[in-house]
Amino acid sequence: MKQEKITLLKVAVYVIGVVILCLCIFALPSLAKDSAQMNPEFAYLQYPVLIGLYLTAIPFYYALYQALKLLSYIENNNAFSELAVNTLGTIKHCASIISVLYVLGMIILGTQNALHPGIAIIGLVIVLTSIVILLFTAVLQELLKNVLKIKSENDLTI
Repeated sequence: MKQEKITLLKVAVYVIGVVILCLCIFALPSLAKDSAQMNPEFAYLQYPVLIGLYLTAIPFYYALYQALKLLSYIENNNAFSELAVNTLGTIKHCASIISVLYVLGMIILGTQNALHPGIAIIGLVIVLTSIVILLFTAVLQELLKNVLKIKSENDLTI
């Protein structure tokens, strides 16, 4: 049963990765082109916005890779290890990088009077989701550190 759950989670991580990759390859360029044609006064922002979105994909995919590593640690009964703590820390840092990049992007768009309310809402959802992931991984990381500390103390007393 445990193996099935881990496999399902791995499949979910791969599906998320493929969906975002398809969006980056197919949807974003055409959306940027359409937006530039509909709003020619903001056409100069087409490529900087695309570059910014692609930059946020880098920590996103690194976090997905780290999630797969964490799942493999769990699969190999190595969940309570320093490796898992480090993996959670890396995911936490990736979430913070994504949040910062989106906030900076929204500030830049706001200074250019190009921050459409729909774009602002989507950006805020992504920022808040990243913050939730950051907080969740930080809590898990601290819990895991405490478990490892208790485990090492128990190993010394036995």
